[in-house]
Amino acid sequence: MILKHQKFEFGGKCVIERVVIEAPFRYSVHFHNEACFIYFLEGRSAINSPYEQVSIQSEESVLLKCGSYFADLLKYSNAVQYEILVVHLYPDILRNIYKQEIPSFVKHAEDKSFIHKIGTHDVVRKFVESLYFYFDNPGLVNDELLELKVKELVLLLVQTRNAASVVSLFTDLFTPRDISIKEVVNNHLFSDVSIEDLAGLSNLSVSTFNRTFQTLFNDTPANYIKIKRLERAKDLLAMSSLTVSEIAFQTCFKEVAHFSRSFKAAYHCSPSAYRLSVDRFQREA
Repeated sequence: MILKHQKFEFGGKCVIERVVIEAPFRYSVHFHNEACFIYFLEGRSAINSPYEQVSIQSEESVLLKCGSYFADLLKYSNAVQYEILVVHLYPDILRNIYKQEIPSFVKHAEDKSFIHKIGTHDVVRKFVESLYFYFDNPGLVNDELLELKVKELVLLLVQTRNAASVVSLFTDLFTPRDISIKEVVNNHLFSDVSIEDLAGLSNLSVSTFNRTFQTLFNDTPANYIKIKRLERAKDLLAMSSLTVSEIAFQTCFKEVAHFSRSFKAAYHCSPSAYRLSVDRFQREA
């Protein structure tokens, strides 16, 4: 649940916002034509992109490219409140701010990652503190000030990302990319995601995602994912000392009983019996 929301607009679009959220909370967003900087003042989160899942702690920040994401805001310790600060980077606004300095936002880039974790930096923390001053004094904010704050963030990102220039940073952020359903699925096999989540990360409706998946894999998403998770569980039973419960958790089965039934249906023996048979074979070899 969103407890508090403040925002500043530039050119009719929200460019900077402060959000206080009560956990647990799942937030899905589609940045089709914008990049986004997010600073976590309080809370810890797991952000999922089409190809990654990145864990974020308090006072860390991330830079998200154009794409689809969802974030799980989790309860931690005795605290349930999150506070995040978001700066939206729109190509048209950046072109206007930089005018003739930036020749193009769309060039070829090889980097397939969507999320860049910036971590904890004093310069980023100081920048965020300066924004909080203006949230406490919104009457001081105008377009000229917002333009300066956006340019300040861009220069900080060039340094923290070790980008060669502002142009190279923007090229990386706004380069169009095709989403591979195979990569989306295989990169989230062991994440706690639903079919709806996978469809969203692929920029598809659930029905279109299911049809496309069936064509690519000759299987349903649910069955394919279950098979891959059971194969991973089988390997862990053979090669690790993890308990059956720990393996069930690591392969995204929420109940050990469900894991055991699924494993037995696939391999005609229980997880414990399979582990014993592997141990016996290794001793006799």
